[in-house]
Amino acid sequence: MLALALVVAPLAAHAQTDEIQVYDASIMAPGKASVMVHSNFTPIGRKTADFPGGIIPDDSVNGAVEWAYGVRPWFEQGLYLPVFTAYSENRGGSIDGFKVRELFVRPNADKHTFFYGINFEFSVNYSYWESRRVTSEARPIVGAHLHKVDLIYNPIVDTNYRGGFNGLEFVPAGRVAYNLNPNWTVGAEEYADFGQFRDFYDAHNQFHEVWAVVDHHTRFVDIETGVGVGVTAGADKVTFKLMVSHDLN
Repeated sequence: MLALALVVAPLAAHAQTDEIQVYDASIMAPGKASVMVHSNFTPIGRKTADFPGGIIPDDSVNGAVEWAYGVRPWFEQGLYLPVFTAYSENRGGSIDGFKVRELFVRPNADKHTFFYGINFEFSVNYSYWESRRVTSEARPIVGAHLHKVDLIYNPIVDTNYRGGFNGLEFVPAGRVAYNLNPNWTVGAEEYADFGQFRDFYDAHNQFHEVWAVVDHHTRFVDIETGVGVGVTAGADKVTFKLMVSHDLN
C-alpha cells in the first residue's frame, strides 16, 4: 500500500478537513471498538473554495463519525462514516463521503519511550468535498514519551492518484504535549500544507496553523478540544475543533 501511495499524486490544493488530529500510535485493544465524533468550526476562514464548486471554508462546520476496531495488538481498522458538513455558506449541510483506514503501530505504544506506526486512508468523496472522487493519505507516525512530555510528528503525504512521486502533497502535523495528570493534557499542535513535492507553494501561500489544545479523559468519554490560528495567507485565520470518543465495549 505504501508503494501505491508513493507513485500517485494530487493536484495542488488546500483540502477541506474533517479530522484535525495528530496520531500518537494508540489503538484499540483486539476485540474492542470505539466511536469518535469530529467537529470543526471555522468562523474566520478562506472566502473562496479550493476548486470550482467546492465548499467554502469560511463559517463552515465540518466533521466525521469515526468507527474503530482493534484487530491485532499492532493493527486497528477504521471507518469514517459519514464525513459531513453541518453547514457551509454555499451548500448548507451535506454528506461529503466516507473513508476507510488501516492503522499499523508498535504494540502498546503508550508504554514505550519511542513509538512509531503508519496509517493509510482511502477516501470516496462527493465532488464538492474534493476535486477528485477517490483520494488517499499515507501518515507515518514517530514520537517519544519523555516523562510527562510527548513529542509526536506525522509527516503526511496525500494523493488523488494523478501524477508521480514529485506530485505527492506534503501536509505534515506535529504535537508537543504535557501530561498534567492521568486525566488532563495540554499541548501545542501545528498543521501545514506545503504543496506538491515538485513545486512547493511560496511561504506566503502555504497553509500553516498553530493550535492550543486540551485533552480530558473520563470514565465514559475522552474529549479533545482546541483553537487554531492561521499564520500564513493560505491558511484559515481561526478554527475550533472538538473530538468526543466513547468505547463501545
